[in-house]
Amino acid sequence: MADAADVADSHSKGNVGLLKHESLPKGQGLLLYTQAVHCFGMKFAIDVLFLNKKRQVLKVKNSLGKWRIAVCWTAHSVLELPAGTAAESGTVAGDQLEFERIA
Repeated sequence: MADAADVADSHSKGNVGLLKHESLPKGQGLLLYTQAVHCFGMKFAIDVLFLNKKRQVLKVKNSLGKWRIAVCWTAHSVLELPAGTAAESGTVAGDQLEFERIA
């Protein structure tokens, strides 16, 4: 899935998200504490995994493209991944994700 995901742990990091990136390399990701994401101004598509507080996948949006919005009102957070990652890993709603902090 993701070898390393950054955490948008501040308001400014959450607002900028991946907007300044040209691409998202395989194995990378961004965790945001939100219920909705948009790809306005993005230069590439992403997979979006909506998670509950226990990191269980509630909803998967594959290859969310430019100028699109995805929402899951019951989500606690969102994991943004390179397009195709969810399909490649077989990740679907109901899956349990594990996170570990990298020093």
